[in-house]
Amino acid sequence: MSIYDSVGTYLFWAPWIGLIVLASPLLILAFGWRIFPTTRWLWLLLPLCLLSLFILATPLFIYFMVVFDLVALSVVVLDLLTITGPSGLSVERHMLRSASLGGTHEVSLSVDNRSTKTQIIEIRDDLPEGLLADPESQSIVLKPRKHADLDYQIRPTRRGSFSFEFIYLRLSSRLGLWNRVVRRSCPGELLVYPDMKQIAEYALLARTNRLSLIGIRKTRKAGQDNNFERLRDYSQDDNYKHIDWRSTARRNKLTVKQFQTDQSQRLVFLLDCGRLMTNEYRGLSLLDYALNSVLMLSYVALQQGDSVGMLCFSDKIESYVPMRGGLSQMNRLLHAGFNRFPSLNQTNYGEAFLHFSKNCRRRSMVVLITNVIDDVSAAQVTGYLKTLQAKHLPVLALLRDRSVFDSADNPDMDESILYRSAAAAQLLIWRNDVIRRLENCGVLSVDAFPDALTSPLINRYLQAKAKHMM
Repeated sequence: MSIYDSVGTYLFWAPWIGLIVLASPLLILAFGWRIFPTTRWLWLLLPLCLLSLFILATPLFIYFMVVFDLVALSVVVLDLLTITGPSGLSVERHMLRSASLGGTHEVSLSVDNRSTKTQIIEIRDDLPEGLLADPESQSIVLKPRKHADLDYQIRPTRRGSFSFEFIYLRLSSRLGLWNRVVRRSCPGELLVYPDMKQIAEYALLARTNRLSLIGIRKTRKAGQDNNFERLRDYSQDDNYKHIDWRSTARRNKLTVKQFQTDQSQRLVFLLDCGRLMTNEYRGLSLLDYALNSVLMLSYVALQQGDSVGMLCFSDKIESYVPMRGGLSQMNRLLHAGFNRFPSLNQTNYGEAFLHFSKNCRRRSMVVLITNVIDDVSAAQVTGYLKTLQAKHLPVLALLRDRSVFDSADNPDMDESILYRSAAAAQLLIWRNDVIRRLENCGVLSVDAFPDALTSPLINRYLQAKAKHMM
């Protein structure tokens, strides 16, 4: 090898060797102590790079550059020494274990600085997917032997169980040239339940006798109710024999006695969690809307003194809540359904109805909430519901697909979507035929859009109860 080859080899490898030598301390800091340089390095290196251009005009300027580089290196090293170890820091998370979908949830982070140096900290919670934080991170300057509480809000975007694992702290140096990332283990769990605001609204409207505002109709018949329920204001359709004259004189307003049936009946929900319930509308799946309606009707039935149960199924039995009465049953229903999500598996109606027949032998109102899109699923649903008629009162609740209805609506006869509209209209006609055949066989039905299912479902229940069909 000639001397020219040796010089060429040196010139090729020298920059890479120099880069490795310069980068090795940064790699050791990053992997050993999780200390990383910040973007403020650019404000330090940029002037040095601009000054190095003077070397092209004055080669002697290189000596000044060596001095500038040593000063800059000293500043960087001294600023690195201002970062303290994480052993003196402790952090805890405080929050309630349950939250409601659509609302906000308060979370508090407690930070203690037990060291003897002031800490510049940026703290961020490690949120699972499906939770949004406001704000996402917070900064604080914590003096020695001090404590601070940082509050933020969580907004769940879906229901279910969420596990928290870590809290991340980013410690900054005095000049902000270095950051140290610290991870603290802080396990926790948050249970996000469906929005229960509609139940509170129902309770308020029921107390003020204004349930008609949400589409719920009273279907009681005279002579059928003999158990006193409450006093309320007189309305035009009330029987004058039910007027309580003492309360009327005391309140100076016509007041009637309201009665309810004294028979406790049974209501059970069969909730489909299969692939037919995966369609979404306004960010929520069909199963989310169905679960909200189930909880609402369960609250109404439990208020009436009935027993309520629920069976969630897909290709297997997901969960089962035996029928019980009392408002404590709401907690069991809520906990059994909040963590149920639609799967992409084919629904196994046979296993669901077999499980129901083994565990429920007394006459009950059976509400099957599902969707049908073809003859196979329609035939299965029709067949199994017909088998329940001899002993139970079957009710089929079908969820409409708004996209199909929108496609079928073509008043201008637009030729570009004419075939799609015809196909959608044919599908709606077939769906209506399925419902009519079931009703002719004695099966009650509820056909509604997902976001408008609650009111017709409650009306169907109240109507069946008033007619003693249960």
